[in-house]
Order: sequence, then C-alpha cells, then structure tokens
Amino acid sequence: MNMRITTAALALLAASVSALAEVKLNDNFSVSGYVVGSYKNWKPSGSPSSDEYSWDAMKTAFTATFKPVTGVVSLYYPYNDGTGKKVKLLDAYATVDVGQGFSVTAGNFLSYLGYEAFDPINMTQMTYGAPTSGPLFAIPAYHTGAKLDFGSATNSFGIAALDSVYNGPNIVRGDGEIKHNAGFEGYYKNTATKNLTLWAGFAYDTKGQKSIHPDKVLTLDFWAEYKVDDKSTVAAELANYDGGTMGKGTMWLAYYGYAFTENTSCAFRVSGTSLGSGTAGSDYLQYTVCPTYKISKNFSMRAEYSYYDYKTGGTSSFFGVQALFQF
Repeated sequence: MNMRITTAALALLAASVSALAEVKLNDNFSVSGYVVGSYKNWKPSGSPSSDEYSWDAMKTAFTATFKPVTGVVSLYYPYNDGTGKKVKLLDAYATVDVGQGFSVTAGNFLSYLGYEAFDPINMTQMTYGAPTSGPLFAIPAYHTGAKLDFGSATNSFGIAALDSVYNGPNIVRGDGEIKHNAGFEGYYKNTATKNLTLWAGFAYDTKGQKSIHPDKVLTLDFWAEYKVDDKSTVAAELANYDGGTMGKGTMWLAYYGYAFTENTSCAFRVSGTSLGSGTAGSDYLQYTVCPTYKISKNFSMRAEYSYYDYKTGGTSSFFGVQALFQF
C-alpha cells in the first residue's frame, strides 16, 4: 500500500523525532538508521506530468561489537518484489579484525562500486547520475559472500567473492547460488595526496546457464574527488559495463559541491551515458542542481531539479523535495 504524505507532513514527522540521536544501548550494542520521504514530479516532453508522495527509504541498523568481531543487521523499507512494498533484511554480516589493518567479512553486504552512495542519507542529490535500471546500475547494491579488506593512512583495498555481483532489480541480495555462476569485486583507493582521493574498482560475473546475466559481465569503475577548500569539492567518475549480448555501455559524471554556510550547501552535476549495441534505452545527458539545508545534525531538507536531454529525441525534467532524518 502506498504511503502518501504531504511535504508539510514530512516536516512534522521530522520535528516529532528530531530529539532522537544514535542509540547506544551499552558498550556492545547500538542502533542507528534513517527515514527519508519526498515529493517527486516528472515531466517528459510532449506528455503530461506525473508526481508522487512517497517514503524513499527507511533503514534501521543494529550493531553488535565484541572485539575483534563486529556484526551488523539492518532492516530496509520499501523493497518491492512485484507483489508490493515490504520490509526486507539488508545488511547481515560479521567482520573480524585480524590485525595489521586487515579485516575479513562474511554475509550480505554492500558493493564496493559507485561514487554515489546507496543510502539516500549519504547522497548529495535525490537522483543518480547513472541509470538505475538496465545494465548500467549506479551501484550493484547488495550481494552475499566473503571479502578481505585492508586500510592504512594512505592506501586501502578490498577483494570479494560473491554469489553474484548483479541480481537484476533485486537490490537487497545476490542471486543466492554459486553453482551456475559467481561474482567477484575489488577496489584500490589512494589518499596519499592531501585532499585528493583516487579510487579504481572492478566487478565480474562469470557466465551462468541460469543466472540473470547468461553472459559474463565486466564492470570497471574509476572516480576521483578533490576537496578544493572547506567550501568546495569537485569529483568525476567513469564506469564501463560489458555484458556481452546483455549489452554494453559507459556512464560518466562530473560533480561540484559548494557549502555556502555551515548548514546550507548545493550540489551541481552533469552526467551522461553512451550505450552500446544490444542495450535498451537511449544515450542522454543529465543536468542537476540540488540545494540542501541542514536544519539540525539529524534533519535536512533537499530540493532537486534535473533536466534530461535524450539522443533519440525528446527531453524530460524532474523536480523533487526530500526530507531526511537520521539517528
């Protein structure tokens, strides 16, 4: 059932819970999460506009720490499996700190890939710069497996063995089997230069007879971020997807963020896609402006306008207002 709320109701909801903070139950257990709701309007050229009021996402995470082991379980809403919106298990993993900067994780966890975040509370815009359907995902989202990670002051890397990298529209888990195909991910990040982050990663799904991708899939992702000063941040990302007969394509984005005050900021983004043969859809350019006002450390309001220009002809626009509460 759709949960329809007005923008005013979003503000009242946030006001009613703004006194909440991260809940530390004791030295071993804590609870955190977020609630995000919005109003969205789409206007394709030559067609009537459409809009909706909705809960974008609600997530509650439970963390248990018993050094050197940390366990995380989270619940997420809404997930639509085709029969309606449901609450689903999202994070479900344990991490062991094995020393010398290394850790081992097993369970259901988020992909390494993507400059833009999975959780809307960690985004600087409402929309993604890459398509969120078809072969080019902004991020592959969640999957199940095991990974080895390393982190130091200037370098970090990770490698993961997974049941799958992609699982079609299912964002909460992988395909649940390794008999017919498996997935692998890896990344390297360098922060040796002050204020500069360089990141490179890959994702690979093997060919599988019964997998959602019958051909092998290789994704390469590169991004860089530079903090010019306390107010300005610039970033760029380039990702290439090769899914054989499932399609190919490239996506890119250029980002500029500026903080006018401690509580007021704005994100500017230009992004685009170039889709190869076998890939449904049209190449397009997207232009985005998204100001954010931080009312408190827990609650922010965000507005976005995006304009899409399609190579096959036509344009469309998006306008949205979003309320974000976190604890």
